[in-house]
Amino acid sequence: MSAKNAPEAAGGQVKKPAAGGGGPGKPAGTRGAGKKEPGGEPAAKRTKRNPSGQDPKKMLPPEKRPAPEAAGTPERRGRAAVSDGAIRCPWALLNEAMTDYHDHRWGKPARDERYVFKMLNLEGMQAGLSWSVVLNKTADLERAFDDFDPVRIAAYGPAKIEALMNNPEVIRNRLKIESVVVNARAYLKLVEEYGPLSDYLWSFVQDKPVVNSWEVIAEVPARTELSDKISQSLKKLGFKFVGSTIVYSLMQAIGMVNDHLKDCSFR
Repeated sequence: MSAKNAPEAAGGQVKKPAAGGGGPGKPAGTRGAGKKEPGGEPAAKRTKRNPSGQDPKKMLPPEKRPAPEAAGTPERRGRAAVSDGAIRCPWALLNEAMTDYHDHRWGKPARDERYVFKMLNLEGMQAGLSWSVVLNKTADLERAFDDFDPVRIAAYGPAKIEALMNNPEVIRNRLKIESVVVNARAYLKLVEEYGPLSDYLWSFVQDKPVVNSWEVIAEVPARTELSDKISQSLKKLGFKFVGSTIVYSLMQAIGMVNDHLKDCSFR
């Protein structure tokens, strides 16, 4: 999902900006967790019953104190488990397609040139939508865009774009459709000047995935300084719909960044 983020030293954890990122679709963390229900006992009464203000549990003899809650359980750390017993990043349980994508593709290093070009454009198609919508339409988009063959797409003219706008199986947003054509042409120029797109993107991490160690989904960034850098580079080369957030999702999608949560079974 984001070569968002020329080459920058990898190794180690991506610098964490403000929280609020996540996996595909950037699911947000749950708000209001741990909030106390109204109608509790007045503070005055609590003070009268426990004048010391000490935690009542700590006033018990050690052998009678309840065991502390395990801080590392999946529930506390934002993981989600399903019937197969595996622990997954929470967003993976939205539906079967998302689970399959999470288990087999997201965060896995991918360098196939056609696949990387396709994912760059699918991430752009996602803008303003959920990744689930794009996943469900991927087969239709592949048919409509000639299996994301950049040579064929670069030759699209106004008539083909209008045909795509009238195709109910695709995401009928003119700017997004036109961006795929623009990206195909920019891709051909990039290949002529720098070589394969895959090599170009992976060079920003010295061909080595950045493996992060996030504890909860709220820690996963939506963009980083590296995604900013790659985004600026791609824009200068003429690519469209390659903002920093989209690029970071692409980095996740092709495994340049591994953002599976620390306890995820598929990390």
